[in-house]
Amino acid sequence: MKIDTIRHSISHIMAHAVADLFGKRVKFGIGPTIENGFYYDFALPSVALAKEGLAFKPEDLPRIEKRMRELIKQNIKFEKSLMSKKKAIEFFRKSKQSYKVELIKELKTKNATIYKSNDFIDLCAGPHLRSTKEINSDAFKLTKIAGAYWKGDEKNPMLQRIYGVAFNTKKELNDYLRKQAEAEKRDHRLLGQKLDLFSVDQEVGPGLILWHPKGTILKNTIEEFWSKEHVKNGYEIIDTPHVGRLKLWQTSGHTDFYKESMFGSMEVEGDKYLIKPMNCPFAMKIYKSKIRSYRDLPIRWAELGTVYRYERSGVLHGLVRVRGFTQDDAHTFCTPEQLSDELAKTFKFGIKLLKAFGFKDYNICLATRPKKYVGTIKNWEKAIKTLKYVLNKLNLKYEIDVGGGVFYGPKIDLKIKDSLGRAWQCTTVQFDFNLPERFNITYIDRKGKKQRPYIIHRALLGSIERFVGILLEHYAGALPLWLSPEQIWIIPVGNRHNRYAKEIANRVQDLGFRVQAKDENETVSKKIREGEIQRIPYMLVVGDKEQKSNSVRVRNRKKGDIGMMKLDKFIEKINEEIKSRK
Repeated sequence: MKIDTIRHSISHIMAHAVADLFGKRVKFGIGPTIENGFYYDFALPSVALAKEGLAFKPEDLPRIEKRMRELIKQNIKFEKSLMSKKKAIEFFRKSKQSYKVELIKELKTKNATIYKSNDFIDLCAGPHLRSTKEINSDAFKLTKIAGAYWKGDEKNPMLQRIYGVAFNTKKELNDYLRKQAEAEKRDHRLLGQKLDLFSVDQEVGPGLILWHPKGTILKNTIEEFWSKEHVKNGYEIIDTPHVGRLKLWQTSGHTDFYKESMFGSMEVEGDKYLIKPMNCPFAMKIYKSKIRSYRDLPIRWAELGTVYRYERSGVLHGLVRVRGFTQDDAHTFCTPEQLSDELAKTFKFGIKLLKAFGFKDYNICLATRPKKYVGTIKNWEKAIKTLKYVLNKLNLKYEIDVGGGVFYGPKIDLKIKDSLGRAWQCTTVQFDFNLPERFNITYIDRKGKKQRPYIIHRALLGSIERFVGILLEHYAGALPLWLSPEQIWIIPVGNRHNRYAKEIANRVQDLGFRVQAKDENETVSKKIREGEIQRIPYMLVVGDKEQKSNSVRVRNRKKGDIGMMKLDKFIEKINEEIKSRK
């Protein structure tokens, strides 16, 4: 029995329960399955009248759950039937189900699929279980209520969405709920506020991140490491503008293929400009700034370019779904003969980079040619064959996503797993058959003839903003020493130890560490508690004994008090920790 079928059936039963409890005036939207569960969208009569709050209240969820379990115990059958579109429209119009009528009108089939459970009738493609007897009533839970625009369009009415989760067994449900409770504690939005890293201000604009001083240190640390590692691995760093003339985006095809995700144009001296949604066209222009020979290839250009993309306000989420972000971009221009070597280097480098941040587990997916594509089938087949060859050569396990590539080339996605086992999309390596053609990118081969280079477009960390969000949740805010915005606090026992604390702070700071002497007029225990809240990796307590012996009493974030240590020994310890990036 497929779990999706169970979840879909429970979603239907939830709608049935809502109809029983809240009356026939409830209007029903859609109720699909999602990862780990399901949801259903409803419109209650009171929604139009309520200026604040939701029509459903959190205390309604146990009531709905109770009714669902009562229905499940009745061993109700799910009866499927077909109804002509005309009759279906008449039926649901008579029932005053305007959203169902709208969906039926959009059907491309002659008939509508109807499911009946007792007296509850719903428009649904299915599939469903044979009866509610097959549902484990102890293995599901309604989790939350949220607002959702009809069909995800902000111009449409706001409906009320009830989410739920469902599994085969109660144990699976309990395991999931425990993980979710831990995930809530690790929510990067809460940690960002608690650790004073970033904020979002509605007057500035939704989805636009304001990096606070400590957040900026974290972001810069990642970017500096990124840049150094790229240079060590044969890349050159480029930097391009935030805007470009409309003509550039027409040439690249973004105005045709990407228009809905782009911000509007602005006019300067009679010319229209667009804020960039991607960095790629600028790299093409740098390549075309002079004639390139086969001797110049491969060319590897990397950029931390800030881009802006329109995302609906309903999907914006902290750092992981934003409207302005710094893209970890790179383009490699190479000959056909260099292609497999360059891909292998890219994968090795990407995996090495992710491991430096503590990510060792990942899934790989190869996405092939979609229905709509640019370029020749011959080039697509060669690219896919090369990707498979390289992955096999590197002994990397992967899955095939048939037709999942983007229109301009096949791609490989690498999803890292965090400490809770959740998968996050970060690394993408893809071919680009679109831009070389549109910008007429060429190089001169050994025979003096113009040839089209292969272009590998890749992002290893994804966006820096999103990657910071992933890091915060992976480490629950307790970032490794090398990434921590504040690495060391020096805590004097009394006022007479302030001078010694500052001397240590100055010395350690001169060595490149981020350190503070905490000489506020507070107790040592209070400062330690605050340091633990702020996830400070090391706190050094100094009093009479430490001052006389040029030592420090070391408190480690995980182990607590690890005893007295000579200052030189401590410096040696943290230098090694930074070097190893443990």
